[in-house]
Amino acid sequence: MDGTVLVADDDRTIRTVLTQALTRAGCKVHATSSLTTLMRWVAEGKGDVVISDVMMPDGNGLEMLPKIHQDRPGLPVIVISAQNTIMTAIQANEAEAYDYLPKPFDLPDLMKRTARALDSRKTRAPSKPVSDDLERPDELPLVGRTASMQALYRLMARVMNTDLPVLISGESGTGKSLIAKAIHDFSDRRTLPFVTVTGSDLMDLEGPARVLARVKGGTLMIDEIGDVSLEVQARIVRMMDSPGDYVPRFMATSQSDLASGLERGTIRPDLYYRLSGAVLAVPSLRERVDDIVLLSDHFLQRAEREGGTRRRFSKEAVEIAVSLTPTMPVSSLSATRNTRAMSVL
Repeated sequence: MDGTVLVADDDRTIRTVLTQALTRAGCKVHATSSLTTLMRWVAEGKGDVVISDVMMPDGNGLEMLPKIHQDRPGLPVIVISAQNTIMTAIQANEAEAYDYLPKPFDLPDLMKRTARALDSRKTRAPSKPVSDDLERPDELPLVGRTASMQALYRLMARVMNTDLPVLISGESGTGKSLIAKAIHDFSDRRTLPFVTVTGSDLMDLEGPARVLARVKGGTLMIDEIGDVSLEVQARIVRMMDSPGDYVPRFMATSQSDLASGLERGTIRPDLYYRLSGAVLAVPSLRERVDDIVLLSDHFLQRAEREGGTRRRFSKEAVEIAVSLTPTMPVSSLSATRNTRAMSVL
């Protein structure tokens, strides 16, 4: 790698590790624990790439992104954060960060992303500030810190304010409908209706017209598109091609493999290709076992906020949860709620 990297993080260990790794890779490195110092370096024209933490002693790294883009259009900024939620991914995307990685990050992965950022040094339009005044849900519907969930967050953030149709696939109980609703609730269409329909809502000839009248340019989600008959699939294709005056955003969920459905002839190719503008694969819980304790705490705390008794899992229950392996048949969130071995204090 060739270039100068500005590193801003209040953790001395992270600054040291990144400085050593980037220096060995051939980069010059300026590291600081202060956003003020980072912004001075940027204003002075130093650096080809910025790697910045979000929560710093003297400010928020995400809030500095518009200023960085204003002073140095085209300067790539890689955001790293221990606040690894979908909200962080959304804010990083809205502020036009070059990339976002949750902590703890994989050093080789960060090095590869930094190398790509150095290669991509080209002029970009100045960013608009992150919109803090927009009404957002109080409680985010998605919980997870594993790599698979972080990858899903980043993809959601990228497609959120596009008009691309979205196909959400995953096993029953993985939260496909929640993901569709979250994409709508954080998108530019948030003030418009979010309408969920099934094949039965589109069975008669007037079904598509009634549905489009309800959506009014918002988001239309077709639940379990793999179960819809070929006749109704044809109506959906025509509806997507001629939506009328108010064009909605189309989403669909499926727990079946639609690619296999193409081969079997149960899924129309024209419908599949129209819906799969962006494909989000939702991991099952057995693919993110490390999230079980986090999910359990989330539901117990929510029950407490709703007036329930304060409860927490015992140490033995947590040990059972973290000892679960990906080969165990834990396919959905409901499985954790029904596991008798996880005693509650």
